[in-house]
Amino acid sequence: MRFGLIGGTLEHSWSPVIHEQLFSLAGAADLHTYTAVPLGAEAADTALCRLERAGFVGLNVTIPYKTAVMPYIPHIAPAARHIGAVNTIYFTPQGRYGYNTDYGGFGRALTAAHWETARKNCTVLGTGGAARAVVQYLRDHGADVTVLSRHPEKQRAFAAFCKRCGATLTDYSSSRGGDMLINCTPVGMFPRTEEMPAVPQLDGYAAVADLIYNPYETRLLRQARIQGSRTLNGMYMLIAQATEAEEIWQQRTFPPAWTERIAAFMEKKYGGR
Repeated sequence: MRFGLIGGTLEHSWSPVIHEQLFSLAGAADLHTYTAVPLGAEAADTALCRLERAGFVGLNVTIPYKTAVMPYIPHIAPAARHIGAVNTIYFTPQGRYGYNTDYGGFGRALTAAHWETARKNCTVLGTGGAARAVVQYLRDHGADVTVLSRHPEKQRAFAAFCKRCGATLTDYSSSRGGDMLINCTPVGMFPRTEEMPAVPQLDGYAAVADLIYNPYETRLLRQARIQGSRTLNGMYMLIAQATEAEEIWQQRTFPPAWTERIAAFMEKKYGGR
């Protein structure tokens, strides 16, 4: 079966390596393929039609298409519709189905790191599809959430989402520190690895997470670690959401230990970079 990843630019992505590891653990390395498919300026509807005709069974979706694909997916899981973003598409004879595995992947990453969310003050950077899943998870698990945006007045759809789930959307100048900071923007991602979000009072956060996984330690995480904060990169979340996507596509359940094995493999392979 053919699976893949669609997004704007994908040279940073390690998703093919992760899915190949899943295929290998399942004893199906010769049965499945996973390909990164950069779309550039191609429209979401055109790309979905093209890839479906090419025989793809499932797609992961990344920046900037997690909301753009939704009008072209007739069947969207309630959780994904509630979040307002789709990162996993399943092509079936009955039609296209959309899911959000970022939500569960983020939760599994926090659980693995032993980070608690209940009654925590959390600050989220970014207003994209991944940020929606993170904000929804944090609110569902008892956190107070503030989302920082450079131009919150322009983010009408995201503002409505925040209002529904009980989060606060404001500008960067409102950063006052707290229990946890989560970067959901691409700032600092390969190849622009020396960039970092301009967060006031970074040392005011006890824990800092970055959904970026390439580089393994972003400049934001490095600075937070130096200042004494606990840190978490996006690798475990990437692996966990990929596992959930494969479970949807292959209609089977994978052992939880596989996520740990792949996480150890990826840390050994890329952790020193």
